[in-house]
Amino acid sequence: LEDPWDFEEVYGALYAFARAYPFQPEHEEYLVHITTGSHVAQICLFLLTEAHYFPAKLIQTSPQRDDPGTFAIIDLDLSKYDRLASRFRQEQHEAVSFLKSGIATRNLHFNRLITQIEHVAIASREPFLLMGPTGAGKSQLAKRIYELKRGRHQVQGAFVEVNCATMRGDAAMSALFGHVKGAFTGAVRDRPGLLRTADGGVLFLDEIGELGLDEQAMLLRALEEKVFLPLGSDRETRSDFQLIAGTNRDLAVMVRDGRFRDDLLARINLWTFRLPGLRDRLEDIEPNLHYELEQYAQRTGNQVTFSREALAHFLHFAVAPDALWSGNFRDLNAAMIRMATLAPGGRISLQVVEEEIMRLRAAWQPTASQPMACGEQLLGTERWQALDLFDRLQLASVLDVCRRAPSLSEAGRTLFGVSRERKTTPNDADRLRKYLARFGLEWSQCKATDA
Repeated sequence: LEDPWDFEEVYGALYAFARAYPFQPEHEEYLVHITTGSHVAQICLFLLTEAHYFPAKLIQTSPQRDDPGTFAIIDLDLSKYDRLASRFRQEQHEAVSFLKSGIATRNLHFNRLITQIEHVAIASREPFLLMGPTGAGKSQLAKRIYELKRGRHQVQGAFVEVNCATMRGDAAMSALFGHVKGAFTGAVRDRPGLLRTADGGVLFLDEIGELGLDEQAMLLRALEEKVFLPLGSDRETRSDFQLIAGTNRDLAVMVRDGRFRDDLLARINLWTFRLPGLRDRLEDIEPNLHYELEQYAQRTGNQVTFSREALAHFLHFAVAPDALWSGNFRDLNAAMIRMATLAPGGRISLQVVEEEIMRLRAAWQPTASQPMACGEQLLGTERWQALDLFDRLQLASVLDVCRRAPSLSEAGRTLFGVSRERKTTPNDADRLRKYLARFGLEWSQCKATDA
């Protein structure tokens, strides 16, 4: 150090030391002594420990003295130290960028969301609930949250990811909570279970709404008491993990239907973040294209780029109203892999883009049993395409209800269930008949498509 009284220099040196030192908090206990040293060093040590760069506890000692002690008032107004404050902002910016995988996203709502997640991830060990459609990036974000916390020495254990949709019955119990030998047929040895594996780390339960009610009850106890009973055991197992749950379901509706425990929802609903789908982040498509190409280059060693014309054509298609992106970022990832693989000489041409657009449109085309296809089948392609997207979506939903309903009256009651309560003499069947007539359709035609 050239000047031990310079806050920025002292903080920078201690910060560099903390980032480089191979801390092992799972094997060692660290104490930061703040009684000795200059007030500059003490303040910097306190700040770095508070921010978890030092995974330590503070210790203060006081030697016995006969003479009365002295004290000095230290002004901690950090507004005097703009460069030090800017370092904190830079660290937060780096953490936010890390959660976004370094992608320079442009969507204001998403950027605010990630900034809030970064703050909560560092400050809290309570459960996270990540909501959003399939392919919105819940799994990737959960892994980045874990890596961020591990980099700050807040977790030492593993990241354990579980897709709850793949587990049912005893298999789910055994996988999550473990079992003892002989607990059921085929249990030839003890199994610790994934909750035990996640001890000291992060457990990500994707599609948590698919868990059975029994598993939900055991999970709730594990969250609240840090203990659970493996299958077939009468001895409790301890595990202290942070839970991140993911779902594309409306858990409140599942609670109302008796398929999800309200007490578990209350426990995991403290920090809830809803990730938007790709259709809600159209301005982020271009930076994600470049990110996917960078990832492809890292995996394969092949550098691939767009021609200017091809990039403009793909972006025009990608943000158009008929680009459904039903698989969200998974669709985008798959499209980029295909185009990069087929790019002649590492250059994605206009022809490659046009072929990929045809593939995506074919993948998004609904089957004949689906509502949008039924509308096109009944009206014909020309009349169907002449309708506004609003009318197509509304008519498709109505046709879907009609196909499922046993009668015209029952379909009407389903469609007009709210407004009919305000009418003295509701005639739902007549209202539905008139709506279908606007498109030249009759009830019998709607049922014919079902057959």
